[in-house]
Amino acid sequence: MVRISLNDTYDLGQEFFRWEIATAVASSIIGINAFNQPDVEASKVETRKLTSEYEKTGSLPSEKPLFEQNGIKLFADPKNTGALGAKKSLTDYLRAHFARIGAGDYFAVLAYIEMNEPHDTELQKMRHAVRNGKRAATCLGFGPRFLHSTGQAYKGGPNSGVFLQITCDDAADVPVPGQKYTFGVVKAAQARGDFQVLADRGRRALRVHLGKDVDAALSALGNAVREALK
Repeated sequence: MVRISLNDTYDLGQEFFRWEIATAVASSIIGINAFNQPDVEASKVETRKLTSEYEKTGSLPSEKPLFEQNGIKLFADPKNTGALGAKKSLTDYLRAHFARIGAGDYFAVLAYIEMNEPHDTELQKMRHAVRNGKRAATCLGFGPRFLHSTGQAYKGGPNSGVFLQITCDDAADVPVPGQKYTFGVVKAAQARGDFQVLADRGRRALRVHLGKDVDAALSALGNAVREALK
């Protein structure tokens, strides 16, 4: 443990500088551009394509799940679908996905659901289960807020991440003033755009869509995650 003592609140400025330098150095070592975010911008481009499509047609492009069980749907690009193979249950798909975590890899949960304490608690349990079961570094981020902190690392850094994106249908939605789409549509477009760029960069990624009953589906997903790691 490293403990840094500050004399007063004005020393916070030097801490910001210290950790900005540390971030740049660490990014250089692992091959991430700390001063630009082209891969984050690529996600924005894909998101804008989707929202533009919604403006024209009134809906996002249709998509077909590779698997569905009790309202939970799984999505992946053709390459990841092929790598996972055909499975008979949600647990089997998760087991196959977790089997892709190798030495030196990390596992990231990308949750495009409401950031609240119950959801965070359940997602942390999943993260800890993977960490303990696979002996790998793990992290959790709520989307779309993580995109400007770790998003560039996920898509533009070393290909050492295994990703589980989690999305849902919004129980309540709010229109965006002056646009046909809603904030829920924007969030869905951001998730799908980000997932597309992960796939374009050859990342090992699986998307789980929970539907409208998020709490029940999230609990079911947590049980499947723990079962898959046995």
